[in-house]
Amino acid sequence: MKNAAAKPLEARRATARAAPGPAVPGQMVLVLQGGGALGAYQAGVYQALHEAGIEPDWVIGTSIGAINASLIAGNLPERRLQRLNHFWEAMERGSTASGPFGAFDPLGVGRGVATLNTVMRGIPDFFTPNLHAWRGPLATLGVERAAYYSTGPLRETLTSLVDFDYLRQCRTRMTVGAVNVLSGRMRYFDTRHEALTVEHVMASGALPPAFAAIRIEGQPYWDGGIYSNTPIEAVLDDKPRRDALIFAVNVWHQTGPEPESIWQVMGRQKDIQYASRADSHIARQKQIHRLRHVIRELAKEVPAARRGATKVKELAAWGCGTTMHVAHLLAPRIEGEDHTKDIDFTPEGVRARREAGLADARRMLQRAPWVDSGADPIEGIIEHHPA
Repeated sequence: MKNAAAKPLEARRATARAAPGPAVPGQMVLVLQGGGALGAYQAGVYQALHEAGIEPDWVIGTSIGAINASLIAGNLPERRLQRLNHFWEAMERGSTASGPFGAFDPLGVGRGVATLNTVMRGIPDFFTPNLHAWRGPLATLGVERAAYYSTGPLRETLTSLVDFDYLRQCRTRMTVGAVNVLSGRMRYFDTRHEALTVEHVMASGALPPAFAAIRIEGQPYWDGGIYSNTPIEAVLDDKPRRDALIFAVNVWHQTGPEPESIWQVMGRQKDIQYASRADSHIARQKQIHRLRHVIRELAKEVPAARRGATKVKELAAWGCGTTMHVAHLLAPRIEGEDHTKDIDFTPEGVRARREAGLADARRMLQRAPWVDSGADPIEGIIEHHPA
């Protein structure tokens, strides 16, 4: 849904910035992977942008990335950091509430107590055990109940922290990814085209079999991360194409050391699955965008007398001159983490990842490699990695 009354891009930037920040070439886009508790890193990245006076024009997210996206795009700029803080503080409190295991740590892996308590009782403001699941894995529960946990608490949390009326005004564009349970197809729900609700955000985070599907327009949807957990293609494929600075905030490691135990294998498997071939997505898009620039340059070589011909105009339309800068950020591994890191909502885990996101984003903003990058003008996508 478009908002005819929304301010022009540059006017919105001018009012959103509280302090001077580095120049932004085109629209500012924040792309957030899914990853449960790892999403605390994304909160730190946004804090750095906010402190630099830079507010995103578009936020794209999957799973926890969709939740963080809604907290950002669904609030006035001056309230965003407060709402993010409120959400993540609630997650921390939920992980430290007394659980059935006390100080007993049968796993002997450091965060065993918190992990077992989360598995057994959930996070009160996020998810709680689904009593229907006690009937066994073969019980017919229906797609909206077939899960180990209920995300009813998340609905209440998001309703209290996200201004969905403001979100639907599309002052900051938001896109969330979810996969249709029946067709197996990924769908990106976008405030530029439709009115998004709490169901759209919850559907993007409905990771089976932990969380049940959420219905939208009568169709059941699951977490988009099981199809593609790196939703950067949403901006790279967007039409019309526009110059952009894209902060691609990833929380899963595509590369890693050789695992030596079943415990380590489980962690490495998750990293590979949810990193979602981010590098190959970018490589393919770089080829496509370079070709568009080549077409644009070739069209200039067509004699002036022929440029008005219908066929020439149709072919030339495949070209463009937009440039997209992709600033990569990746949450670091923290000491003692394992394959349960995505449910590590402990204060220590959340704060360590958030502080890392804040520090990494500050360094990227200080370098601002997209300013005078010296890249070949024929390139349509220019990548920037941490120093």
